[in-house]
Amino acid sequence: MTKLENPVLMATIGAAQGLRGEVRVKSFTDDPTALGDYGNLHSEDGRVFEVLEVRETKNVVIVRFRGINDRSAAEALNGLELFIERDNLPDDDLDEDEFFYADLEGLEAVDGTGKSYGSVTGVFDFGAGDLLELKGPGRRPVLIPFTEWSVLEIDLEAGKLLVDPVAAGLVEDKDESLDKQFPTKRK
Repeated sequence: MTKLENPVLMATIGAAQGLRGEVRVKSFTDDPTALGDYGNLHSEDGRVFEVLEVRETKNVVIVRFRGINDRSAAEALNGLELFIERDNLPDDDLDEDEFFYADLEGLEAVDGTGKSYGSVTGVFDFGAGDLLELKGPGRRPVLIPFTEWSVLEIDLEAGKLLVDPVAAGLVEDKDESLDKQFPTKRK
């Protein structure tokens, strides 16, 4: 297999399920059961996986891949990340305010004055909403909420995100910092 030019992480294989070679898979697709709809999946070591069957459970999907026929073969896949080529993702299905995580990575985060806060190096969802990881030269990575209040505009063609640095937590609100310097007494 040739190396993918623009790989997109689609899933991570977990533990074996049963004796027939099925595995538990954490799918990162909008519809977890559609994992096989994007074509063959590829591992970083060059292996290609064809999805034969997918069924949904509470937190993961159970997947059967071609050529994985017993528990031993399934156990050997534990922890393997599976990718597709970015071009295999259907752009036509996206609404105007929807984006693939892969398209956000590398965008520069700037405010209204053009000040840069770094580039998007990752997109995470820990359960309370999406977060963008920003990393600038000589700076530690920071996480900002991926909300309409903190990310005001996304321009994929220009490679930029317009952010509100106060809402994103990148700077302190001027009014709040004055309150800290001159606290009011309360009765």
